[in-house]
Amino acid sequence: MRLSVRGETALIFDDGSPVRAASAVAPFGDGWLIAQDDATHAAWRRPGSIVPVRVLDQVEGLDVFSSAAGTKHLKPDFEAAFGVGEGVLLLGSGSTPARMRASLVTAGGFTVTDLSPLYHRLAAAFGVPLEHLNLEGACAAGDRMRWFHRGATTFCADVDLVGGLPAEIAGVRRYDLGHVGGVPLAVTDAVALDDGRVLVSAAAEDTPNPVDDGPVVGAALALLDDHGVLDTVALPEQTKVEGLAVRATTAGGLRLLAVVDADDPVVSSRELDLDVSW
Repeated sequence: MRLSVRGETALIFDDGSPVRAASAVAPFGDGWLIAQDDATHAAWRRPGSIVPVRVLDQVEGLDVFSSAAGTKHLKPDFEAAFGVGEGVLLLGSGSTPARMRASLVTAGGFTVTDLSPLYHRLAAAFGVPLEHLNLEGACAAGDRMRWFHRGATTFCADVDLVGGLPAEIAGVRRYDLGHVGGVPLAVTDAVALDDGRVLVSAAAEDTPNPVDDGPVVGAALALLDDHGVLDTVALPEQTKVEGLAVRATTAGGLRLLAVVDADDPVVSSRELDLDVSW
């Protein structure tokens, strides 16, 4: 694979406030829905405009959450997104009850579903302690989805979709994405390609467990099939892509939209326009 960066843009709402903690992106209406993992609103990025879209009711009267405020444990941590019909399904990362929910967002509103039993089954299937479950990437293909756990070992579950929601585990795969400076690359998002392969973003984050943040020492995109890793390409300057979507198929590959979290609530997340060829 070969990668080039066509451009980079700060993500700022129409009122001048930053899009914070961008964590996933999926097509929505005439634009893109960008999840904010520490807020009850997503960002609807449309041509010439970015507006908030509520994806969850207030939690204990709050719409944003942070470590500094002592409310991090309440955040929904929507870390994965993909299109379902005319809407977008947002999925929590796991590890706490607040993060074991799905929100199906449409032009008419949102519907939240508790998926705690499924998250418990996924942790058991991966052999991961529930408090270390961190599902950061998902994509749908037909009536199934692939759901990736961010860890030193990359686990992927094939999960049946029923009524647009994940239901039963159909199988588990394991991938080795390699290392950067001795730190394993772990999946941060995933997108399904038309030929059945999956493109994932990954970061080598120096952290003692799959849940906590740490210094990013490297980042990459990886192309996967059912059996393993086909190829990887490095992302520039240790860029930790949190959300990945396909803008268009080109003659030699793909044009991608990627979102990057600044890890600072007062600094705008960024959007990258990428070309990948093979």
